[in-house]
Formats: sequence, C-alpha cells, structure tokens
Amino acid sequence: MKAVSRLWLILPFTFLLVSQASAQQIGLVNVDLRNANILSNIANHLNVSVSNVPITVQAPISVAAVVCQVTVAVLANAINRGGASCYAQSTSAALNKIVQNVINAQHQ
Repeated sequence: MKAVSRLWLILPFTFLLVSQASAQQIGLVNVDLRNANILSNIANHLNVSVSNVPITVQAPISVAAVVCQVTVAVLANAINRGGASCYAQSTSAALNKIVQNVINAQHQ
C-alpha cells in the first residue's frame, strides 16, 4: 500500500519534468555562428580557441531572436512550419553559456 501511495506522489512531478523538457525542445532554434566576428567574440569571452567554438548551436527562441536580431514571432512561425534557423548578428551572455555547454559536452 505504501508503494502505491508513493507512486501517486511521484507521478505528478514526473509528468511536470517530461512536459517541461518537451516544451524546451519545441522552442529551439538553430543559430549559425559562422560570422568571423561572432566566432572571435565568443572565443575571446570563453577564453578558448576559435576552432573550439561550434559553427551552430541550438538556442531557445528568446536567445535566438536577440542574437539574430529577428522577432520571436518570425522564429515561432518558422518553428511551426517545421524548424527555425538564423544567423547570429551579435552575442549575448546566454548564447555564450550555450556555446560553453556545447564545448563542455564535446570534451566529455
């Protein structure tokens, strides 16, 4: 009986975690970092070689809109049509953190 009551306590939290993970995946945009100035700025900020900075990263729609200088609505429409991508025109602390996470994952 105790195992069943524990299950009922765990299920809502599990559902919440799964639904949040799904929502985050839906709002991702492929951000192209191939602009030499962008690559250089990110590399300098993270204190890594430019060759270690990935050419593209997946970023939440809000981060992508800022660094690509497009509206969230434009990116949301693209996502609804099957996927969104954009070219970074600037960097941000959030983008740098995403790039750092990608670099860290590649070295594990």
